[in-house]
Amino acid sequence: MKNLISIIAIVFFVNLGMAQPKSNVLFEKEKTTLKFHTIEDLSELKKGQLLELYISRIYEISTILPYMALTNEAGVTLSDLGIRENSENTKILEKQHEVNEAAFDYSKETMKQFIAYADTDKIMLSVLYFEEIIKKLRLGLEEDF
Repeated sequence: MKNLISIIAIVFFVNLGMAQPKSNVLFEKEKTTLKFHTIEDLSELKKGQLLELYISRIYEISTILPYMALTNEAGVTLSDLGIRENSENTKILEKQHEVNEAAFDYSKETMKQFIAYADTDKIMLSVLYFEEIIKKLRLGLEEDF
């Protein structure tokens, strides 16, 4: 019984540690798009589901775009880029994450209020457009657009 409780506690704390964003990572893989859609896929979704896709795609673009000159790969750390991971650089990156999250939280609420009035077809086309931007971001600057 003690072993079971110990194992559960270890798993809990490992998961807790993994759930928190790493302060030295520019952006995390967990926040990237896993599936890209077709117009047929999107036409089967309800407007609320489309709105969530719309918002998540904007989030990804706004998270990756500032770092395009450095990397387009998720999980890249400061040291991977040759940037010292000293307390000053870590604090700068942490502050950037905080500001980006706060700004996006505000924007998300605004989008939920206003984009809900958009035509469903325009939301679908916007999601497809954003997904194309994300694909191009993943290609990086060295690939032919």
